[in-house]
Amino acid sequence: MSNFVFSKTAIKTRKGKMIEFRKSPNCLNCNDCNKKSPLFSLLNKEELELINEDRFEVSYKAGEMMFKQGSASTHILMITSGMSKIYLEGPGGKNLLLKIVKPIQMFAGPGAFLDSRNYYSAAALEDSTVCFISTKNFRKCIRTNPDFAEKFIEYVNLNAIFTFGRIIDLTQKQMPGRVADALIYLSEEIYGANRFNLTLSRQELADMTSLSKESFIRILKGFKEEGIISMNGNFVEITKMKSLKKISLVG
Repeated sequence: MSNFVFSKTAIKTRKGKMIEFRKSPNCLNCNDCNKKSPLFSLLNKEELELINEDRFEVSYKAGEMMFKQGSASTHILMITSGMSKIYLEGPGGKNLLLKIVKPIQMFAGPGAFLDSRNYYSAAALEDSTVCFISTKNFRKCIRTNPDFAEKFIEYVNLNAIFTFGRIIDLTQKQMPGRVADALIYLSEEIYGANRFNLTLSRQELADMTSLSKESFIRILKGFKEEGIISMNGNFVEITKMKSLKKISLVG
């Protein structure tokens, strides 16, 4: 006979001990959340209480898998701290890094509303916390709140437009243009500065551009020799942003 009795909040042994799941101060409940997404600001108190049902928080160490391509999709994920990558796993162990997700952004793959499967993988780039929201409760709010539904459709469309742009860049630009795009994306969208400390490995950077690691490093070295960027370990500074954008433009 099993030594464990499963409950909603803890796993109790026969001796009365339990495994407790701790929450950070910003994840006690959805009504008082100090990291609430603009999307969820459209919900009323009752709807937020519904979202709060069956919701839980998970902490990840850098490098840990959050979910894997092909696995079951039962929750909407909201990153509340740290940074993660979303990527496609291709044949031969090759990955394509689609985008980087940072607070306060949502993971909502198309499979969550189609066949409850994950069509991409996600992993932490640095120590992160993620809020898991029941897809079932999320869908109830979509059905009852038109403003919330419209904002969610906007979110889905923006992600589709971003992906379309990535396809064009990766299929129609030469290698220097792809590397330039990756550096501009990191500077303007992720780190918000021309000087930043990379949290991605060289392989992950190569996965952003659909290049081999060796090709990516070679082009990066060329940018450094031309004075477009300076590098010291993982510290990067874009010294000639206009030149980098010109390389991106001409492909």
